[in-house]
Amino acid sequence: NLYEELRKQREGEEKFILHDGPPYPTGDLHIGTGLNKVLKDFFVRYHSMRGYDAPYVPGWDCHGLPIEVKVLEELEDSRDSTPRTDIRHKCRAYAERYLDVQKEQFRSLGVMGDWENPYLTLNPEYEASVLEVFAEMVAAGYVYRDLKPVHWCHNCQTVLAEAELEYDEISSPSIYVNFPVLRHADDAAAVDPWKLFDLKDEDEVNLLIWTTTPWTLPANLAVAVHPDFSYTAVRYENPEKGQKVVSILAESLIDVVFPKCGVEDYEILGTVKGNELVGMEYRHAFLDRESPVVPAPYVTLEEGTGCVHTAPGHGLEDYSTGLEHGLKILSPVDGKGYFTEKAGPFSGQHIGTGDKEIVQHLKEIGSLVHDEPVNHSYPHCWRCHEPVIFRATNQWFVRMDHENLRSKVVNAVDDVNWVPEWGHQRMRHMVSDRPDWCLSRQKSWGVPIPAFYCEECGEVLMNRETVLRVAEVFKEKGSDSWFEEEGVDTFL
Repeated sequence: NLYEELRKQREGEEKFILHDGPPYPTGDLHIGTGLNKVLKDFFVRYHSMRGYDAPYVPGWDCHGLPIEVKVLEELEDSRDSTPRTDIRHKCRAYAERYLDVQKEQFRSLGVMGDWENPYLTLNPEYEASVLEVFAEMVAAGYVYRDLKPVHWCHNCQTVLAEAELEYDEISSPSIYVNFPVLRHADDAAAVDPWKLFDLKDEDEVNLLIWTTTPWTLPANLAVAVHPDFSYTAVRYENPEKGQKVVSILAESLIDVVFPKCGVEDYEILGTVKGNELVGMEYRHAFLDRESPVVPAPYVTLEEGTGCVHTAPGHGLEDYSTGLEHGLKILSPVDGKGYFTEKAGPFSGQHIGTGDKEIVQHLKEIGSLVHDEPVNHSYPHCWRCHEPVIFRATNQWFVRMDHENLRSKVVNAVDDVNWVPEWGHQRMRHMVSDRPDWCLSRQKSWGVPIPAFYCEECGEVLMNRETVLRVAEVFKEKGSDSWFEEEGVDTFL
């Protein structure tokens, strides 16, 4: 009882409290976790010997994806057919099993603390306290729900936070694709490239776009140009099509793009500013869809063609452009990474093979100008180590700039003495540049977001009072009650 005796002897002395980032109870301790705990134990013991009252209350982060992944691996083929309540019970049992294992392993390393009274995030009191804090965030206007692109792991089938990403090199198809421009001869107000560039009536005119994510092409809803850049119409023989066509691209990239595409002879027909192209319409390369040319200040001349394929459902900049110009937020990919019926001929195919299939299809219909592999850094899931995607889904977010939250957090980061110092800049950069914080996850094991939905109209009910009422129930019955109680009467 050394720990208890020290607490009695140091009662009333100045406190030294170690706030310990808790481990996940997902298996036996590994050497990294052991080293982590032993080093922290040095600090606690040192301050206790210096005369401080240095309590140490160990804890475990018992919720979340790491534990659920382990359980789903055990379920194997039955994972999709297992009820959510059963998955939660299995996750709880798994966590509790390794809580006891890890507790004894930590104690065997000599780590001193209040091992009989650890804090556990699965305890009803802890779950209720989470909602009590959440209720104040809701009341203050920080929390909102929206359809917007987020990092999505189709292998784990969940949203990932920025901190849950790791980057690795992958090889992707780099493709140049022609989107055929539409001519509205009977509409005097329509943007007519035939007149802009003094083209022949028989010319087939296209916008030449470039992308390294062909699987996002079914979600294309616009082509973005920079209003201040110069754009040129070029007549050439498409090597993939075997006939002459006209493509519009940034003037300064002509001498880069066409040699790369294997085009030696081409004719420059005319040049205009990007803002003169805004409003022009084109037809999707392989879907029955007409879309506009829109302005965007983020278009660069560093790579590509200066005509940016824009899919608001698959990228943050694209999403912002879509909101600004009234575009739909289309994401024809389901949670498992399969194309939906809105992807046309690729419906039912997995995006893992989608790149290859789409490139082949573009080649067959004569829209492909060139393709080649390119190696580049790409985000991966830190758990399954598979590439992730940007995918628009309805999620709950925290407004980072509401009530100066971002600046408050930055100031708090600056008030900390960081060891080593580089940790300060890393954390400051993460906070300063991060988008709104996505709170929701599409998993079974965790504290749910206590929102009520109207079955008829989909209207959402969630305010401070309703959240606190759910917290009261959680304090008594735990968060399993959210999934086990029939109807909403228990919570209202």
